[in-house]
Amino acid sequence: MLMPVPGVRVGHSTDAVGATGCTVVELPAGSIASYEVRGGAPACRELLPLEPDKSVTTVDAVLLTGGSVFGLAAADGVVRYLAERGRGVGTPAGPVPIVPTLGLFDLASGSSDARPDADAGYAAMAAAASEFAVGRVGAGTGASASNWRREGRRGGGLGYGERRLGDVIVAAIVAVNAFGDIVDAVGADALDAVAALSAAFDFDRTNTTIGVVVTNARLDKVACRIVAQGAHDGLARSVTPPHTRFDGDGFVAAATGEVATHPDVVRMLAVAAVAEAIRSTAS
Repeated sequence: MLMPVPGVRVGHSTDAVGATGCTVVELPAGSIASYEVRGGAPACRELLPLEPDKSVTTVDAVLLTGGSVFGLAAADGVVRYLAERGRGVGTPAGPVPIVPTLGLFDLASGSSDARPDADAGYAAMAAAASEFAVGRVGAGTGASASNWRREGRRGGGLGYGERRLGDVIVAAIVAVNAFGDIVDAVGADALDAVAALSAAFDFDRTNTTIGVVVTNARLDKVACRIVAQGAHDGLARSVTPPHTRFDGDGFVAAATGEVATHPDVVRMLAVAAVAEAIRSTAS
């Protein structure tokens, strides 16, 4: 895939066992971002600075990682790489990179010792480029969908979708490790999943769909929050059931500030781009 938003680069690190990995989205200087988490079991780091009322106004990169809470350590490597290159909020002690991070649970996909660490995050940043792979790579390496079906799991991985309207570009990178099924249509029948849920609530928190939506639009943090909400609308159109207590579903929406437009235009494009990215991992 070729990232269509100017100045944005994507890098992966995949462990040697092929059980987990991480994916970093490096943003150009001055990018603004916010987030929305709707799943019941999130693993995350550095999201609070993206709240509209917080003083941090720019973000340097977004990290998607496997390894659940252990994989959040990969952000240390991303931060180190960026700081070495002078990226981050200026402080008397030097730049402090802002790297919001979302994690998914893939510890059961292989060796329990296979967890992205700081070296993995550093390697992902070093590999960042405008052209990138999707599928069983990076944060999508150990991901699967239909996890409520257990042995009947199908699909999942790292997906990509994009939408354009005039000069406005919206791109979505999503690591799909969903409790629910990937579906093709709005309003798809969820009775099977509902029946499974009502029969027994003994599912482990081993799921989560996480992603980054990036646009060239000029948005503030409040508008980025609106776009992140739209990303979850796209998830709800393409996964059933979405946002369960067994998922940690979360999205970061980032804007590079090149094109003036209305936030709801970007939100609508984000809905479609995220749905496309998730559905691309169905096979």
